[in-house]
Amino acid sequence: MALHLSWAFVFGILGNVISFLVSLAPLPTFYLIYKKKTSEGFQSIPYVVSLFSAMLWIYYALFKRDAMLLITINTFCVFIQTFYIVTYFYYAPKKEKVVTIKLILLFNVFGFGVVFLSTFFIKNTFTRLQVLGYICMAFALAVFAAPLGIVRKVIKTKSVEYMPFTLSVFLTLGAVMWFFYGLLLKDMNIAVPNVLGFIFGILQMVLYAIYKNHPKKMAEDPNNKLQLSEHIVVDVVKLGSMDCSEVNAVVPQPNHANNNDNNNGGIVEAQNIKEEKTSDASNKV
Repeated sequence: MALHLSWAFVFGILGNVISFLVSLAPLPTFYLIYKKKTSEGFQSIPYVVSLFSAMLWIYYALFKRDAMLLITINTFCVFIQTFYIVTYFYYAPKKEKVVTIKLILLFNVFGFGVVFLSTFFIKNTFTRLQVLGYICMAFALAVFAAPLGIVRKVIKTKSVEYMPFTLSVFLTLGAVMWFFYGLLLKDMNIAVPNVLGFIFGILQMVLYAIYKNHPKKMAEDPNNKLQLSEHIVVDVVKLGSMDCSEVNAVVPQPNHANNNDNNNGGIVEAQNIKEEKTSDASNKV
């Protein structure tokens, strides 16, 4: 039994370390926001959802024995995601601030409030833990399905510029660690979602191997406007985390003015040569 618990502790520690690193993945994005002094073009929903997920898992872990490692990583996630949201909100345009407030009210106030009120007053501790576990597992499965958007974009554009390989590796490793942590604790609410996380992680790495040397292909909208790829951050313990990549797809605009000037210059030059030849012929006559 002691060996069983010690292995669970090892996998839990490794899961904490990897999830900690994954949670820091958006820092370059927020440095870019700080430099630009605006968060326009980025979305706040990954951070709001990550905060909601961390709150759920802390609430679940508080009623579960031997779940301190779930509390530690998700407590850190609460702080770091709050930092991301506050920073985003500070630099966001007015319209995006309104959207962010609505998302916070929907997920972190109303959503968590409903979960809390519907479970806290259940007298049977086992039943309450079971209901909470199902809720956390369902939400974690939904979060782990989030990379499907990036997978679709990679297949469509045949380019991996939207999918950082390092992040895919860490998410896959994190899913493995948390799967074994949940399995050794006999907690399927933790283990099951990470099976899906592992499968999606392997899928992303396979796609990277297939398309890594493929020429980049720009994704254009029907109006040929500048586009930003979706920002998806998937924190491994949400089992946590919606975290990767912000990609600016810049569509170069042809310089029609310069081309017209060059064409006009060529016509004028041709006319001058023609006039000179006519003048020379007249002089000879």
